[in-house]
Amino acid sequence: MLYEQIRKNKTKTIFIVTFFVAFVLVVGAAFSYVMYGDLISGVVLAALLSVVYVSIILASSTNVVMRMNHAREIKSAEQHRFLWHTVENMAMVARIPMPRVFIIKDASPNAFATGMSPKSGAVAVTTGLMDTLNREELEGVIAHEIAHIKNYDVRLSTIALALVSVIAIISDFGSRMLFFSRGGRNQKQSPVVLIIALVLLIVAPLIAMMINMAISRNREYLADASGAELTRNPWALASALEKITGVRTPVKEASTSSAPLYFSDPLKKGMKGLFSTHPDPRERIKRLKEM
Repeated sequence: MLYEQIRKNKTKTIFIVTFFVAFVLVVGAAFSYVMYGDLISGVVLAALLSVVYVSIILASSTNVVMRMNHAREIKSAEQHRFLWHTVENMAMVARIPMPRVFIIKDASPNAFATGMSPKSGAVAVTTGLMDTLNREELEGVIAHEIAHIKNYDVRLSTIALALVSVIAIISDFGSRMLFFSRGGRNQKQSPVVLIIALVLLIVAPLIAMMINMAISRNREYLADASGAELTRNPWALASALEKITGVRTPVKEASTSSAPLYFSDPLKKGMKGLFSTHPDPRERIKRLKEM
């Protein structure tokens, strides 16, 4: 069950990301068709915008995310021996470089990982997490976050966020251009295709957000399975998730933009369905216990 979960989640991610990239190009084609009756120029524009925007966002630093969440770096084992060695041990098991370690002074139990690659990885935990969980449960949560780093999830979510932004830019620009244009239809434009393209431009940002959330939820399932593989103790991770989601106090230091990075929803909004960044904790717990 464990390895089957990992395989299925990886396959599903490839499918969703491929669909997302194709969707960006289709939106670009819709834009140029509405404006000029041409499909190819919009595809090229969307591809160029995506490359530029992704490059800019990928340049963002881990330090920025940690400052946004008021995290303090632990630079040696002497500052917090158990946390340091737990991160170190899980990194060794995962065969990745030792991530930087941060602590957030907040009573609500939670954690997150960041870094565009294992070489630049960082793990942050709240003081509430260390006060709430026992040794095995904390190890499970750390393993989950190490799995995010190993699986390049932060890079993937950053790219997905950039693609959402590109679609929003194209959609907004297309809407403004239509509003200020003098009207009239190009003879090359098919009325049916034109209507489809117009509708697509309008709903594209909403669809993009839904795809982005689907990627985020799927990677949480993958990190759960990968974390269970590292510790060989899925029940400890399930127990940690039960305790964390049982606390209704939000993480006060968490920024809204970094909320999807956390182990569990830090804002405690309880959102479910297509617009949730995290899977239903009950389903996560169920899957972990089945491993």
